[in-house]
Amino acid sequence: MEAKKNYRKTLTIFMTWALLFLACPAFAEYPDKPITIYCGYGPGASTDASSRALASGLEKMWGVPVVVENKPGGGTTVCAGLVASKKPDGYTLGVISEGALTASPLLQKLAYDPLKDFTFLAQYATYFGAFVVRSDAPWKTLDEFIAHAKANPGMSYTSTGMHTRQQISAELLGRCKGLTFRHVPTKGGADASTMLMGGHADFSTGSSQIVYVRQGVFRLLLRVNAEKRDPSFPDVPTLKEIGCPDVPSAGLDVVAPRGLPPAISQKLVEGIRKVTLEPPFQKVLVNFDIPYDFLDQEGLAKKIKDQYEWFKDYLAKTGIKTAK
Repeated sequence: MEAKKNYRKTLTIFMTWALLFLACPAFAEYPDKPITIYCGYGPGASTDASSRALASGLEKMWGVPVVVENKPGGGTTVCAGLVASKKPDGYTLGVISEGALTASPLLQKLAYDPLKDFTFLAQYATYFGAFVVRSDAPWKTLDEFIAHAKANPGMSYTSTGMHTRQQISAELLGRCKGLTFRHVPTKGGADASTMLMGGHADFSTGSSQIVYVRQGVFRLLLRVNAEKRDPSFPDVPTLKEIGCPDVPSAGLDVVAPRGLPPAISQKLVEGIRKVTLEPPFQKVLVNFDIPYDFLDQEGLAKKIKDQYEWFKDYLAKTGIKTAK
């Protein structure tokens, strides 16, 4: 009799938990509702285009809406802060530049901890670091540009924001060659390019500008955030090649809030990998000259930590005041 009572009690508990499991939305198969991807830059440039290609691919794969919202500002720190504040349920993602997790947190006080407040999912590409002028500019080579800059201190340049790698690269060139520039920060590559096209700046640093180099609108004078010359532009030197320090290349990273369940993380990483290998996504990368460079969770986490330490060490050596 006692055995029957225990059996019935156990069966009742089991059935209760089973019903709760099936009824609770938290246990529903992911994803079962719209996903939002916050993009750290404004519309029209490489990060925005690739974010939308990623969203389109995931939407087709999973059959749920995947919406991109642009949240530009601060070299993607605005976007990163927003993502960090959201619930870790897999329905809020961010596509940001690595600078928001490495250089920027060392140079300014932010609302998030770059090493603790995120689930790093994947890197799918690296930015093409370019230093460009308008095609009708009088400087045909970097040497001509440097000579002009020395004779005319205060030349202006656009970048995607203060403390971004693009901005730091320009300042590194200035310190290395004894030049002084005036920085004009923008909310993204599209704005930076538009300002240069309109003659509101003398040059620009970034990645989206390479599209306009291909079209003959801009002239590429220097590769930045690069270890070696690009085969497509064999006559264009790198910042390191001319004897100046450079910043490591930045990746386009997909992140989520801290505490994302491992099963959801794994599904997202697998989905991102699959989508980014498909022809529609690869075509976007080719159009913007963004090299495909995939890193999974472990690889991205290691890169972020290594580059955070690199910036920390570099800033200490150069005497630049940090926020920590």
